[in-house]
Amino acid sequence: MTKSPLSPTPADAAARVLLTGFEPFDAAASNESWEAVRRAAPLLRERGIDVVERELPVEFGRSGDLLLEAIAEVRPTLVVAVGLAAGRPDITPERVAVNIQDARIPDNAGASPVDAPSAEGGPVGYFSTLPIKAMVQASRDAGVPASVSQTAGTFVCNDIFYRLQHHLAASGAGADGVRGGFIHVPSADVVSADDAARSLVAMVEAALAATEDIAVAGGAEH
Repeated sequence: MTKSPLSPTPADAAARVLLTGFEPFDAAASNESWEAVRRAAPLLRERGIDVVERELPVEFGRSGDLLLEAIAEVRPTLVVAVGLAAGRPDITPERVAVNIQDARIPDNAGASPVDAPSAEGGPVGYFSTLPIKAMVQASRDAGVPASVSQTAGTFVCNDIFYRLQHHLAASGAGADGVRGGFIHVPSADVVSADDAARSLVAMVEAALAATEDIAVAGGAEH
């Protein structure tokens, strides 16, 4: 497992945030992750944060390729990818990305990989380089329930999370202070799109401000 230390954006450096969500999938009319992102982006701009939002396809491989292309184009200091975890009760920053594709259902291109790597020859996993516990606290302070998640699953969400962290580690961008990670939002009947957007705003601001994560419990029982 590869872990990178938190590297805060220097106070005199311009922070640019790349915020991504997903298109609808599995016959849904919309995707809560993109709804949250497209609402959060203008709120962040109102706070003086330079943010670029992108909608990604729910496709193994291609979504990661497009994310890396966006990073090359935007040259962000912070990358926050957002996905949907419909069965969860709150907003969940992810701790670990694992090098596996194992689909329970087909992606939007009909692909159903089983036990395939996200990156050939890559390490088994990477930790997020975002201050996930500080972000959870910021969301709670904003009135939106949140908790740390220990797994991003094995579908496309985990795939781009792993591709992101692998890119930051392999390209040297992480060593240059670029940080990234993944957040899952629940279905809209659990947390509304507006509340999810408020949570994202609070979490992005916390990630930009943090010099190190806070030392509070965030583990799981199992």
